[in-house]
Amino acid sequence: MNGNAVTGKKTFAQWCKSMRGQQIIVTITFLLVPLLLLFTFTYLPFLNMIRFSFYDMKYIGPRTFVGLQNYIDVFTRDDCFSALGLSLYYMVGSVVQMALALLFATILSFKVKGSKFFRGALYFPCLICGISVGFIFKFFFTHGFVFDTLLSWVGFNVETLPYWLKDESINNLVLVGCSVWKYIGQNIVLFIGAIASVDTALYEAADIDGANAWQKFRSIILPSIRTIVVLNLILSISGALSAFEMPYVTTGGGFGTSTYFVVMDKLAHTNQKVGLASAMAVILLVIIMLVTFLQKWVASLMDDGNDSMSRKAYKAYRKAEKERKRQQKAQAKAESRLAGKEAAV
Repeated sequence: MNGNAVTGKKTFAQWCKSMRGQQIIVTITFLLVPLLLLFTFTYLPFLNMIRFSFYDMKYIGPRTFVGLQNYIDVFTRDDCFSALGLSLYYMVGSVVQMALALLFATILSFKVKGSKFFRGALYFPCLICGISVGFIFKFFFTHGFVFDTLLSWVGFNVETLPYWLKDESINNLVLVGCSVWKYIGQNIVLFIGAIASVDTALYEAADIDGANAWQKFRSIILPSIRTIVVLNLILSISGALSAFEMPYVTTGGGFGTSTYFVVMDKLAHTNQKVGLASAMAVILLVIIMLVTFLQKWVASLMDDGNDSMSRKAYKAYRKAEKERKRQQKAQAKAESRLAGKEAAV
């Protein structure tokens, strides 16, 4: 008699033919290829990038180990450090973008004539390739072209208008405005979805208390969608730190518009300073992680312990529930009295 049959244990071949074994084999098989691709094209290049950041090297040729010198150069070179400071323009623009997106989302979440059209119109720029948007604004803001022509129609002299993409006092503001136009639709869609999940009973409770639109937004909508606000803020700040398409296509990084990513691309692909560019990428990753943790920490400090609604909204909701129950009891008593009188008659 087979020993496995006596002990009740299955052989490997029997386990492979069993339902449980086939489920595990199929799961591992389908996971193996995606995990292999993920490691090959994501994690392995990332680890190599960290290793390259300690070398003075080109894509092809000898490598010289320099330790932390590349990281020191990032903060001492004028082009790298000024590009990092230029990200502040885009960070401020991301805050403005969040505020506008929250405003439009709040308005369009309620019954507004043509709300579906405006939702689609505001989200449409997100569907356009960033390179295409860059070329659109490049010709739109070129001196004497579309924007200057529109201004001349309302009385401005074209000769006195500034060079919107060359004047270093305003060109970064113009590019930030273009980025806001491009990406605001994504924030609006996320906010509309979050606002749609707010319990309508909270609005009814606020109406009973006589709250106006601003009080509803401050005490009901904003606390209820706090998680989405933090998520959008993290995505917007991360995008501001890694702005690339708009300045690269519109100005080519010239006239003081070279962002951190544009400088990194120039160092890596034009100057062949692969080690320095890798160090810049690692520093950018650390900065994004620090900003993310800081935002989550601030959000946790603002959290009042209620995930779905603020304390004020919760009190208003409880008050409305008590009022509704009181009215039901009063109505029931009135009906019972009326029934008693009818029975007495």
